[in-house]
Amino acid sequence: MTIDRNLVEYLEKLGRIRLTEEEKVAAEKDLQDILTYIDTLNELDTDGIEPASHSFPVANVMRDDIVTNKADTENILKNAPDSKDGCFVVPKTVE
Repeated sequence: MTIDRNLVEYLEKLGRIRLTEEEKVAAEKDLQDILTYIDTLNELDTDGIEPASHSFPVANVMRDDIVTNKADTENILKNAPDSKDGCFVVPKTVE
């Protein structure tokens, strides 16, 4: 596949961007270089190689969620100006 001015202008319209003439020439060259590189990669022998999403093995590194500190409600409420039934009492803001 070759990249020509019509394709660059079509992509410009799809992306809803405006390119100057210099940017269009540069985009045409860059896109053609990308396709040429992909064609080079397609020439590689990949028989017997399993597809992978990463170049190295990735494992889930999440740990179990363990509660290590518990809320000491009594001590927390000691700092509150007013409390009731284990909760903070705040001024009413909505009528």
